[in-house]
Amino acid sequence: MSTPAILIEDLHKEFIVSHSGAGSLKTALLWWKRRRLETLKVLNGLSFQVGQGECVALIGKNGAGKSTLLSLIARVYRPTSGRITVNGRTAPLLELGAGFHPDLTGLENILFNAMILGLSRKDALARTGEIVDFAELGGQIDAPVRTFSSGMLARLGFAIAVNVDADILIVDEVLAVGDFEFEEKCYRKIEEFRSVGHTILFVSHQMESVMRVADRCLLLEHGQVSMEGAPSDVIARYHESG
Repeated sequence: MSTPAILIEDLHKEFIVSHSGAGSLKTALLWWKRRRLETLKVLNGLSFQVGQGECVALIGKNGAGKSTLLSLIARVYRPTSGRITVNGRTAPLLELGAGFHPDLTGLENILFNAMILGLSRKDALARTGEIVDFAELGGQIDAPVRTFSSGMLARLGFAIAVNVDADILIVDEVLAVGDFEFEEKCYRKIEEFRSVGHTILFVSHQMESVMRVADRCLLLEHGQVSMEGAPSDVIARYHESG
């Protein structure tokens, strides 16, 4: 049996939520002894694996733990308990503008993010033209990204993620933003990414996208996998659950 690209074992994630209502550090200190804390359990013993070269979709209602899971795999968060094993270089594309410095230009952010994702400065510079062309930003690439629209941020983020020689692409809803032509370009790039044996794990509320690109689908409910299998079967179950 081949080594999985992603292995999740008995994963738990909890957040501590304060209900003190403090709006400043001074108020928080004054109300320290009266604070009310709540433990929010997001993932509850989650276990599954993603094979090398597989494209797996995560679906579920808001609050099911999908985005939290992707953030854990991308090491944005640390798990409360359990184990995450990732075999290969990961390119996370979690939310629009994440990782971009608003006052840097698009070009400067390309170099910055490409190097964070593992490229040398030399390689990042060599890929810049390809990334700019894919993102279709033209002369706007020299403007600060705080001036970019959500669609422009999506195009730039996706263009960087798929051009840094990653083995695993992690995508959270980004394909939902952008015009039809760019969306089709992204789908073609995903097919190209898969054709050379790379792995994709993505979250989507667009069932058409899931049916189009996923080999397998996982339904998350209350922080656990309630069903996994063919996308058509899992989507049907999702709709039945209301």
